[in-house]
Formats: sequence, structure tokens, C-alpha cells
Amino acid sequence: MRLAVSIPDRATLPLAVGAFCLIWSSAYSVAKLALYDCPPLMLLTARFLFAGVIMIGAAAFSADWRRLTWRDAAALILLGVLNYPLYLGLNYYGMLTLPAGLSALIISANPVLTALLAAVFLDERITWRKALGLLLGVGGVTFILGSRLHAGLASPVGIAFTLGALLSLVIGTILFKRLAPNGSLWIGNGMQNLAGGLVVAPFAFTFERIGDIVPTPAFFLALGYSVVFVSIGAYLLWFHILKVSGATAASSYHFLMPPFGILFGWLILGERVEPADIIGILPVALGIYLVTRPVQAFARPRRHLARATSSLAIGNGNQCPSGGVP
Repeated sequence: MRLAVSIPDRATLPLAVGAFCLIWSSAYSVAKLALYDCPPLMLLTARFLFAGVIMIGAAAFSADWRRLTWRDAAALILLGVLNYPLYLGLNYYGMLTLPAGLSALIISANPVLTALLAAVFLDERITWRKALGLLLGVGGVTFILGSRLHAGLASPVGIAFTLGALLSLVIGTILFKRLAPNGSLWIGNGMQNLAGGLVVAPFAFTFERIGDIVPTPAFFLALGYSVVFVSIGAYLLWFHILKVSGATAASSYHFLMPPFGILFGWLILGERVEPADIIGILPVALGIYLVTRPVQAFARPRRHLARATSSLAIGNGNQCPSGGVP
């Protein structure tokens, strides 16, 4: 039995892209909403374990388990520990003192930094378009962070945590490309979530207390949304977009994330939107677009797209070429 996304291909692509962008960018504000009522490590433990159990359970009778080697399993566990506890842990701690929209903006620089490190460690070529995109992305983020710090609207500690999360995410992406483990979307994501949850749990129960969790309706809604819609639903949509349009073309949709992230921070949390945010978003979005935009989005034959998609399908959203989700 092979699990697949049973969505018609191109007919529903605009709908899939729209739903994916909304879920992906709203996840930052929803996560911060949950952090009001739950310590970060407890929240991460619950999210990882719930999502992991659901996905492993869905893949329990899949034939893909027979194709999973011990090397693949070890690689998935390593990537899960790197991307889940480190990336999301640092990101959640950063959001304790940062607006969710600003966190989304910093993490959106992932494809820019990934392109730079891929040129160093994976021998990927940097074109003039990618170089210009790198400069625009770094310049836009620097402008916004500098403006926020100068006005006292952002914490240097929170920025440091979020930049550490960004670095962890990018390293995980590079390692994923180098290790290239086999497996299905459900198995790969499920194993990484379980690994992350099992690693975070001892720290959560040592440094935090269950009594600090406030069981409000907002907390349960935010946790459920993070598990079902973000950890599971958004990844299925991302896989569908990859399958239909290819990895490089699909990644260009992430230039929409910074403005949407700030919009949801305003709508859900009432966060202030500064003029510098709007000004700085423009070069960031353009930079991400230039870095990820293919020369010919559909020039590659579909059989090659299918092969490329299958190699990316097991990765979680954090390892996709375009950006991470909290």
C-alpha cells in the first residue's frame, strides 16, 4: 500500500499554493499564541510526538518500510534532531521576545543563505541573478533588524536565537542534500518528528513544569493547528506543489511568506507593523525570488521531475529548498 496525495494535478495547483502559503506563514503567529499558555519545550514535545505518532500510524502498513535501510533511518533521526529540537527550539525561544512577523521574516532568508552555503559545500553555481538576490535579501533583513533595534522594538537576544534557528535550518538542508535518505513523505516526517520529540522531552520535564501549562481553548486550538495543519497538512500540500511544478519552480512561492507572516502577526496577535518593515520586505521578497526562480520553470521533462520530487519527498518542510516553518 503506497500513500499518496490524491489531488488532481494542475487544475488545483493555484488552490494548493494559496492554502500552503496561508498555512505556512500563519504558523509563526499561531505558535506564538500557544507560547502564551505553554513553555516552549513542553509545546515542542507535544507537537513533535503528536505529529510523529499520527504520521507513523498512517504509514504503518505502507510497503515503503521495506525500502528503508539502517543508514536511511540513522540519517532521518540525525536530520530530525537537527531540524526539530534545534531549529524550532531556538525559533520558539526567539519568539518569546520577538514579534512573530519579524521571526517569519528572518527565517524567510533561508533560501538565500542556503544558496550561498550550497555554493561552498555542494559546488552549486552562483549566477549573477542569485548573487543579486543574496545581496537584496541580506540587505532587506539587515535594514529591518537595524530599524527595530534602534527603535527598541526587538530584543538582541531574541534576534540571536532566531538567527541560530535559521543557521540550524540551513545546515539541515545542506545535510539533507548530502545524505539523501530514502523513504516516503509520511515515514520520513514521522520519524523526524518522533526523534525530535524524544530528544526534547527530557529537557522539557527537567527545566519546565507541566503546571505552567494553562489549558485554555486558545492553547488547544493553536496546538491542534500546529500538528494537523502545519506539521502534516502543509507538508502534504508542499509535496503536491513539488510534484506538479518541480522543486525549483515551487520554491519561488516563498517570496510571499514575509508579507504574509507580518500580516498574520497583525491580525492574530495585534503586532505593530512599522514602515521599515514594509520597506525592507520588498528587497527580501525580490531577493528570494531571484535566488529561487528557475530560468525555465518547466523545461525539464516530467519523468525527471518525478525523480527529483521523490528524492525530496521525505524531507520535512524545514529541509525543502525554500524555507522553514515554526
